[in-house]
Amino acid sequence: MGPMPAAPPPGSPPDPGPDPSTPLELSPADARCGLLAIVGRPNVGKSTLLNALVGQKISITSNKAQTTRHRITGIRTRGAAQFVFVDTPGFQTRHAAALNRSLNRAVTGTIADVDIAVFVVEAGRFGNDDAAVLKLLPPGLPAVLVANKLDSVTRRSDLAPWLQAMQGKHPFVEFVPLSATKPADADRLLEIVAPYLPAQPWLHEADALTDRSDRFLAAEIVREKLFRLTGDELPYTSTVVIDKYEEEGRLRRIAATIVVERDGHKGMIIGAGGERLKRIGSEARQELERLLDAKVFLELWVKVRSGWADDEAHLRSYGYE
Repeated sequence: MGPMPAAPPPGSPPDPGPDPSTPLELSPADARCGLLAIVGRPNVGKSTLLNALVGQKISITSNKAQTTRHRITGIRTRGAAQFVFVDTPGFQTRHAAALNRSLNRAVTGTIADVDIAVFVVEAGRFGNDDAAVLKLLPPGLPAVLVANKLDSVTRRSDLAPWLQAMQGKHPFVEFVPLSATKPADADRLLEIVAPYLPAQPWLHEADALTDRSDRFLAAEIVREKLFRLTGDELPYTSTVVIDKYEEEGRLRRIAATIVVERDGHKGMIIGAGGERLKRIGSEARQELERLLDAKVFLELWVKVRSGWADDEAHLRSYGYE
C-alpha cells in the first residue's frame, strides 16, 4: 500500500473536487472531430445508416417517406476520431406545405454548418429527386457518395459504369457502396471518412451517443410505431407531442398526444375497439424500456388539429423550425 496523502494544514478550505467545467474525458493529442450531414432524397436509408454508424438506435425508421422530421445528432467515437452525424429529413420537392418548407430549411441549414456531406443514394439509381439534393451541396464541401442498398443489386458488374457516371455529376472525395443494415459496412465507412475530419478536440465525451433528450426520443419512438402499424393508410402529416415526461427512480411516466388532421385519421389510429392504439402504445413502451433501461408507464391520446401541417405557428409549437 502506498503512502497516505498528507492532511491539509489546519484552517485550509475544503478540497472543492474536480473542476466541473473540465471534460470527463479529454481528447487525445491527435484528435479529429467533425460534423457530418447525412443527406439524400426521402427513403434512401439515411436513418438506418445513422443508427448503424452510431451503433445504437437514434433515429426512427419506416417505409413511409419523410419519417425523419428533425435534425438528429448521433455521435460515434473510434480511436482518436469523433464523428458527429446529423441526420436530415429527405429533401421534399413535390409538396409546398409549411411542414415541407420547414423540413427543407432543416436540410439546407444543416449542410451550411458541416465539415463533410455523406450523400446517400440507392446503388445503381439516380433520379431527379437525388439530383435536387445534390445541387444543395456547396462548392468546396468534401462529399462522400454512399451507394446504399447494395444487397438489392442483382448484378454487381452493373455498378462500375454507374459509379463512373456518378463521378461526372459531382467531385466526390470517396465512393462507398454498402448496405446500411450491415454493421461491418458502417465500420468501413467510418474508416474511410476519418481522414477527412478536421484535426481538433472532440465536441462530446467519448461515450456520448446523441445530444437529443430522452423526452425527444420518446416522441420519435411513438411516431415510428404509429407509422409502422398504420402503413400507407395514415398521411405522414401526423406528429407526436410529449405532454408529460417524469422520472421517478427507474420509472418513467410519459403522456403523449398523437396529432392528426382529420377525424378519419383518428379512427385509423384508434382502430376497432381501440386495439391499434393499444398496440402502438405497447410496442413503443417496450422499445422505450430497452432504450432507457427503465420501467415505462405510457399514456397515449389522439387529437384532431385540422391544417396543423400548413400552419407555421402550430409547427413551431410542435418543435419544428
